[in-house]
Amino acid sequence: MVELPVFRNPVLLQQALTHRSYVNEHPEIQDHNERLEFLGDAVLNFLSGEFLFKRYPDKPEGELSALRSALVDEKQLGQFAQQLGIGERLRLGKGAEREGGRQNANLLSSAFEAVIGAYFLDAESDIVPVRAYVEPLFAAVVEQLAHSAASVNYKSRFQEWALATLGANPKYVIVNQAGPDHNREFTAAVWVLDQRYGEGKGRRKQDAEKEAARDALRTLNLIE
Repeated sequence: MVELPVFRNPVLLQQALTHRSYVNEHPEIQDHNERLEFLGDAVLNFLSGEFLFKRYPDKPEGELSALRSALVDEKQLGQFAQQLGIGERLRLGKGAEREGGRQNANLLSSAFEAVIGAYFLDAESDIVPVRAYVEPLFAAVVEQLAHSAASVNYKSRFQEWALATLGANPKYVIVNQAGPDHNREFTAAVWVLDQRYGEGKGRRKQDAEKEAARDALRTLNLIE
């Protein structure tokens, strides 16, 4: 069974599992997990890139980028969090609890990032134990993700079309964001030159961009 890493400083783990909504309702508590989430996101992006670079020496940059996106996107990190039982251990405000925060993919993925950021600090910024912890998680899912990414890499496919047809790269713009902090939804639009081709929604900006690219491909009748 997959378990949370062992912390020398349990206060760091507690902070990683403390959502802003809990702090808002308990003013005596000062720290929530958003800064740790920021750090963990950076650590996971580095480690996933390193992992894929070593595992797939023959894959080109575009395929590695697509696979890294799949490996650390909201859905996959949320699944890691579920495996670790993070949802049950989160400190949530009453509103976030009522709205199903313990099962919310965005909230779970953010908490997983915070745990990794906290573990990195707990290890005194030594990447070695963090690498040893996350690589088995990556290895358990990467082959399935590689298969999926090859068939649904919407952003790369739309970029290829845009460059071949119009000679320009797509530009993604976040046109709206709505909802409370723990359940934010972003809307992205994708443009090429002066024309808007698609729009998509997601709990993360990158997920909204993927959906915008998918919408654009559908509009162009390049996918069903």
